[in-house]
Amino acid sequence: MEVITLKKNDIEKKLRIKLYIILILYTLIGYILAIIFDYGFSQFSNTFFPWLHLRIEVIYFLYLVVGFCCIFHHYWKKPWGYLQEVINATKTVYQPNDNTIELSEPLKDMEKQMNQIKMAVLLSQQAVKEAENKKNELVMYLAHDIRTPLTSVIGYLSLLDEAPDMPVEQKEKYIGIALKKSMRLEKLINEFFEITRYNTQQIKLTKANVDLYYMLVQLIDEFYPVLSAKGNSAVLNAEETLTVYADSEKLARVFNNILKNAAAYSYPNTEIMISAKADKDTITVTFENHGPTIPSDQLSSIFDKFNRLDDARKSDTGGAGLGLSIADEIIRLHGGEISAQSENDTITFTVSLPALS
Repeated sequence: MEVITLKKNDIEKKLRIKLYIILILYTLIGYILAIIFDYGFSQFSNTFFPWLHLRIEVIYFLYLVVGFCCIFHHYWKKPWGYLQEVINATKTVYQPNDNTIELSEPLKDMEKQMNQIKMAVLLSQQAVKEAENKKNELVMYLAHDIRTPLTSVIGYLSLLDEAPDMPVEQKEKYIGIALKKSMRLEKLINEFFEITRYNTQQIKLTKANVDLYYMLVQLIDEFYPVLSAKGNSAVLNAEETLTVYADSEKLARVFNNILKNAAAYSYPNTEIMISAKADKDTITVTFENHGPTIPSDQLSSIFDKFNRLDDARKSDTGGAGLGLSIADEIIRLHGGEISAQSENDTITFTVSLPALS
C-alpha cells in the first residue's frame, strides 16, 4: 500500500509540473504574440486594425481565459483517464492468457506491478490445474490397482459359484488365490488410507531414543526369506551404539519400504548394502542395491504417489506405488530428507535425519 501511495504521489507530482510548465509557456507565447500583433496592427491605416490595436489587452485576456480553461479541462480529465486505464487493466489480471498489460507512460511502474501480479495469478492457476490433474491421476491409478485384484477375486468366486461340484483340490486352489488377491486388495486400500492420513496431517509422531543398529539388524532378519528367494543378501555397516531420536514404528516403516523396493528391483544374487553413520547434526542411512538404472525423468518422481515403473504397473507384483511416498512423508515429519540416485546399475536411497529433534 505504501508503494502504491508513493507511485500515486509521483504521478501527481509529474502532472503538476507539466501543468505549470504548459501554463507558463502558454502565457509567454501569448504575451509575445500580443506584442507582435500590437506592433503589426499599429502599422495599418484602415479602421479595423487600429480597432484591434486598441483592444489588444482584451484579446490577450480572452486568449488566457480560453486557453487556461482548455488546459485545466485537459489535465482534470487525465487522472480519470488513468483511473479508467487501471480499472480496465484490473479486469484482465485474472484472465487466463499471457497478454501483457499496457498502460500510459506515467503508469509504467504500476504496469510493471500489475504484470507481476498477473504472472503470479497465472502460475497459481497453473499449479491448481496441475494439482487437479494429479488428483485425477491418483484416482485413476487407485482404480486400476484396486480393479486388478478385485477382478481376480470376482472371477475365482464366480467359478466356485458356477461349479459347486468342482474337485476339492481345485476348489481349494481357487479359494487360496481369491484369498491372496483379497489380502492384496486390503493392503492397497490400507496404503491409500495411510497416505491420505499423512497428507491431511492426521499423523502424530511419538519420538524416543531408538536403537538404530538393532532396528536395521532386525529389518534384515525379517527380509531374509524375501531376499534369499532370489539369492540376494543384505549387509549392514554401522556402529552398534548408533541411536536416533525418532518414532520407532514409523521409522521402521520407512526402512521397510526402502528395503522392500530394493529387494524388488535388485538383480538376482546381488548384495544390498545398508550403511548408517552419525555426523555432528545428522544421522544418515543409505540403502544401495544393484539393479536396472532408473532414468533421470523417472527418478525425479520416484517419491510421487502411485509412482512405479511402467513394467511394474503392468504386472501384478509390487505394491500400489505408495511405499516410497509414505517413506518420504514420514521423513519429512521427522524434519529430515530422503533422496534417490541411480547410475551404472546402482540405486542408492539416502535418508538424513536430525540427530536431535
